[in-house]
Amino acid sequence: MIDGQSRGFGVAAGLDAEVARPLAKSCAELGYRSMWSNDHPGAKGLETLAEFGAAAPGLDLGVAVIALDRTPPETIAADIERLGLDPARLWLGVGAGFSKKPLTQMRESLSELREKLPGVRLVLAAMGPKMCALAGAEFDGVFFNWMTPEFAAGARQKVKAGAQEANRATPPVFGYVRTAVGPDATERLAKEESFYRDLHPGYRNHFDRLAEPEGTVGVAAPHAPDAQQQLATYTALDTIVVRGLASANNEAMGKVASAAAPD
Repeated sequence: MIDGQSRGFGVAAGLDAEVARPLAKSCAELGYRSMWSNDHPGAKGLETLAEFGAAAPGLDLGVAVIALDRTPPETIAADIERLGLDPARLWLGVGAGFSKKPLTQMRESLSELREKLPGVRLVLAAMGPKMCALAGAEFDGVFFNWMTPEFAAGARQKVKAGAQEANRATPPVFGYVRTAVGPDATERLAKEESFYRDLHPGYRNHFDRLAEPEGTVGVAAPHAPDAQQQLATYTALDTIVVRGLASANNEAMGKVASAAAPD
């Protein structure tokens, strides 16, 4: 890894506690600095973070991302309180979801998020240049998703420009890097990517901008050294969040976490 860069490990929300807790403990021992979960209609990412937090009290906790069209700030605040999560440990990723005017939605939601979630570090999900600039100007961090190393580098420049325009330091840049390791790695990455490519217009436009062949955005490696080599190309990220593409059991998740662990 480059100097100053860290790694987190990410999963899909709803991971059983019997898997989540040992995984978090193992990731802490492997040198990961944070544990992450997505959030979706079937499971709350904050609930998965509560399991991670109980098992690995020294790690930061991140959710990426909660869609505000589905979960308003007051509900997020109530969930944090209900689960006993320490706001100081949280990186809370937020996005516009299926909003018709996503940029306007996120710009106008920030003051309410600050009010309802004091002490929580707010991270904006950003793909396009305008959202990247907004993240750089007003949020505590930015979260990239489904980017190649080259595209992430360009997006980081948009974040930096937004920060400079607002006369502030560039906030930390996080990003999911889907990672599959083993003989079926290519198939796992392609399956995951195909779902997102047509999820909604924002993703369709994003993948059109990438102009990359389907099943190639992320890491698909037969062995750990190959995974490490590919992850090392994501130099634009301050924190690489290794999104493990594996069966939701201790052995499979543990193998990906170990293969992609920090140097």
